[in-house]
Amino acid sequence: MTDETCPYAIDTAGRDIHGEAAQLRARGRATQVELPGGVVTWWVTDQVLLKELLIDPRVSRDTYRHWPAWENGESELAKTWPLAMWVSDRNMITAYGTDHRRLRKLVAKAFTARRSAALRPRIEEITTELLDRIAALPPGQPVDLRQEFAYPLPTQVISELLGIPDSIRGDLLKAVSRMLDTSSDAGQAKANELELYRLLDALVAIKRESPEDDLTSELIAVRDDGGAGLSERELVDTVLLMFTAGHETTVNLLDQAVYALLGHPEQLAMVLGGDVPWEDAIEEVLRLEAPFANLPMRYAVEDIELDDLTIAKGEPIVVSFAAAGRDPGVHGATADAFDVTRATRREHVAFGHGVHHCVGAPLARLEASIGLPALFARFPRLRLAQPAESIEPLGSFVSNGHRGLPVLLGADIPVGAR
Repeated sequence: MTDETCPYAIDTAGRDIHGEAAQLRARGRATQVELPGGVVTWWVTDQVLLKELLIDPRVSRDTYRHWPAWENGESELAKTWPLAMWVSDRNMITAYGTDHRRLRKLVAKAFTARRSAALRPRIEEITTELLDRIAALPPGQPVDLRQEFAYPLPTQVISELLGIPDSIRGDLLKAVSRMLDTSSDAGQAKANELELYRLLDALVAIKRESPEDDLTSELIAVRDDGGAGLSERELVDTVLLMFTAGHETTVNLLDQAVYALLGHPEQLAMVLGGDVPWEDAIEEVLRLEAPFANLPMRYAVEDIELDDLTIAKGEPIVVSFAAAGRDPGVHGATADAFDVTRATRREHVAFGHGVHHCVGAPLARLEASIGLPALFARFPRLRLAQPAESIEPLGSFVSNGHRGLPVLLGADIPVGAR
């Protein structure tokens, strides 16, 4: 029998994200969880409390200022913790107060709904190219739709926005993928961190030498001008943030949307028949399968007294977007079920909440609203190539997707009939 007064040891391989979320919810709206290295954190599963904490000025994501165990990056924990990359970066998502506002302002204008909408023709073009490539694959064989569609669509879009050259792009994607593997040991994580920053430094050097019309070049110009007080580390980590969040969340959204719709053909028929808008289906996927399931870490700037518990000053906090999306207190007794007609489908926190709400959310939604209808229009007989329950999760307690998404295409619609 489990002692619920002891911290719950999280499965860093993320083999059952939702099963663990249910167990943690049963322990309370916030409960203590042990991460690798004996790091104990408050794990928040209740959506109402999660939203309250995300806008509470007593909660910070600045590891250097507000996590005593970090010792400004000089502690043994900071040097050896396998999850250090998730808390050590210096960008808008980990900044606090005026630093957060300063850094977010530099990025937000690039991801407004209007600027994202201007990308529609290019996203449509990339989508068509990918679907043509898939259609040319040997017929009758399973296709890994994550690898062939869900992954390359957003990675191509964000790479073009940031101006990532082909010479670096592949290695950079591999390094980010290794960072998302939260089951890595300390040695693997450290080696990957060094490689990731080597690649990022090389990218910045290339763009500084030969600037182009892209976001990386714009940030370098801001940094070198000196007016925004942007440090070199902030520059590099902002590029890392935009590149990682700019593709991984959308990869998982596309992956999980196809998985959910193919597993519920009656609901897919409602969407394809126009009875339910694609936007509603996308929001229900975001609610049910938050692209980032759990996000380390935040910290209590001072003691936070709640009715049933106290989060002490300096204690770390993990918000569970996956658990919040299935909170029965918000979404009812059927919160674990996929339902494109659900009244609360838009009442989720998959892209965060408050000042740290994801600036790339409009772009992610746009890519999904273009890519998914085009996929199902091109391959109307699309189906899973194996039982849904046998398709393996990604292997991360942060990133919520599948290792692969094997499908059978059936016959596609001839080009002249589109």
